[in-house]
Amino acid sequence: MRSLFLSTLIFSTALGVVVPRAGKKIDYNGFKLLRVSLSEGAEDVEAQIEELAAHVLNPGKTAHLDVVVSPSDADAVTALAATSTVLNEDVGAALAEEGELAAYEVPSETWFTAYHSYADHLSFLSDLQAGFPGQSELFTTGSSVQGRTLTGIHIWGSGGKGSKPAVLLHGTVHAREWISTMTTEYFAWQLLTKYASDATVKSLVDKFDYYIIPVVNPDGFVYSQTTDRLWRKNRQTVSGNSCVGRDINRNWPFKWEVPGGASTNPCSETYKGQAAGDSPENTGLRTQVDALKASTGIRLYLDVHSYGQYILWPYGYDCNLVVHNDAEHRSLATRAASAIQAVSGTAYTIGPACATLYATTGDSTDYTDGVGNATYSYTYELRDTGRYGFTLPANQIQPTVRETWEGFISMLKDA
Repeated sequence: MRSLFLSTLIFSTALGVVVPRAGKKIDYNGFKLLRVSLSEGAEDVEAQIEELAAHVLNPGKTAHLDVVVSPSDADAVTALAATSTVLNEDVGAALAEEGELAAYEVPSETWFTAYHSYADHLSFLSDLQAGFPGQSELFTTGSSVQGRTLTGIHIWGSGGKGSKPAVLLHGTVHAREWISTMTTEYFAWQLLTKYASDATVKSLVDKFDYYIIPVVNPDGFVYSQTTDRLWRKNRQTVSGNSCVGRDINRNWPFKWEVPGGASTNPCSETYKGQAAGDSPENTGLRTQVDALKASTGIRLYLDVHSYGQYILWPYGYDCNLVVHNDAEHRSLATRAASAIQAVSGTAYTIGPACATLYATTGDSTDYTDGVGNATYSYTYELRDTGRYGFTLPANQIQPTVRETWEGFISMLKDA
């Protein structure tokens, strides 16, 4: 993808935001990916690092920060940190390993060997559905800031559509997490193409209705492909502020008001918005969750992200609070992690979100549990643990989707 990155940059002074000149795509050649740790209570130092960084890749209260920094700011960031490790000497070179965006092909296994444009993802869904019109349909649930519909595929088996408890999947909530797009599409592809030939798949499709939205954040996803590969948020503006975007996964109207798990600064990667649920994307997603709750109910919700290799469940907003069926959540996650590891040795960490990773407020799994009454709600954080992060090479797409599929069907068997 190196050829997609042009060389002119302007850096703002607000939280390290990278702003491209008109018509130019941000070039990360020579930028470093650093993992830095901070001394306890060093919030002021953390703020200084965020201001110097082009992007914080794991925003939140964690043991360390993964930051992308320009060559000119790398020494300053290192000097502020208690410790620092170089995860990648050249982020631009890592982006090149992702490969070019591939041309569209009729849905087949080869789709999962390269990354694709947003328009081609829509074609993939449309063609996949057209191949199985008797047990699938496309659906939309609201629109983005820029008017793109949130498009998903609904899959069902025996009993007809809408007759079984729902399994709901969201991908690409954060724009830069391209592997989550591919993974949710792989789940849809497997459920439909293997139904007639695989007894296990048939039993699982007959057990649930599946609602899969591979790209929840279409505006941000397009922006990550055209302008800034490491963009996270949606593209919603804030009146009186030059910074753009809300974190859709800090905008859900459940415990949104609790401090500490999101930012009130519009320039932050985790900006929660001006009011709970004030992003149009969240409105659409929330409408569907509420509708499924009122009809068949939600048996399993998966919010598929990257990176870090985690399986997390509620709650994000309180590290001392345990979900009522914590033991059942842990049991499903334990078996799913084992199923993933059995494929290619990839190890996942499991646990309640806040206690295991960091605090999040206004997030999807807390809402689907606390408001949507989902039996099980999980966040998957896919490969890897930081070497490539969001820029996972194309040659890791198939290994990732195949191992995650095994974790997914493990959960479906037990849900």
